[in-house]
Amino acid sequence: MTRHFDPNSLQFYITMPAPCPYLPDQMERKVFTSLDPLDGPHLNDFLTHSGFRRSQNVIYRPHCEGCNACRSIRVLAFDFVPGKSLKRAWKHNQDITRLTVENYATREQFDLFTQYLKTRHHDGGMANMDFDRYELMVEDCASRTDIFEYRDGNGTLIACCITDELRDGLSMVYSFFDTNESKRGLGTYMILDHLQACNQASLPYLYLGYWVKNSPKMSYKTRFNPHQILGKEGWQLHA
Repeated sequence: MTRHFDPNSLQFYITMPAPCPYLPDQMERKVFTSLDPLDGPHLNDFLTHSGFRRSQNVIYRPHCEGCNACRSIRVLAFDFVPGKSLKRAWKHNQDITRLTVENYATREQFDLFTQYLKTRHHDGGMANMDFDRYELMVEDCASRTDIFEYRDGNGTLIACCITDELRDGLSMVYSFFDTNESKRGLGTYMILDHLQACNQASLPYLYLGYWVKNSPKMSYKTRFNPHQILGKEGWQLHA
């Protein structure tokens, strides 16, 4: 049974300044707290709705001096209507099968994860992650977490997403895919499939983490309409 907790009793910490991964010449700081096994799922719900993001058993949000460019974004799954390009991405991947499995790390996942990082994020903080650290990333989760595995018609694993289930939606924590299959648009396809999964489970929202207006890395998220951005007045529709 989940314990009731007092948000005012939580202890938060702030990281030291570090270079911003999204905006040049900017520094970032994060405020964070830990998730414990008993309160973790409930706290993950509560704080995700308030603009936080989970990473293993830590949940954080940007806390940068003089900058609020990182905005939480979620797609309204029940009202989602794909445009022509998204319909093409969906149709192009109809040979793919999704299997939802428990959050246990496998060597097959890790090999795909390593290939993705070497190709897309070779200079990132996770570039040299070994299997033990990958295992912690996947399994050390005080949350309701599954792995969405995507396989082609030959049964080959070509994409994965670490996905949290919240009380009102799904949160795509981290996804990776076979970069040799770039023509498929697998990143786009996984979002489309998660929106379908939301509808199948009667969950109204798909949480996509942060969107940064002036970051090309984040522009793809606003292709999925309608969507909401979290601001001072709460979650608001964004055109």
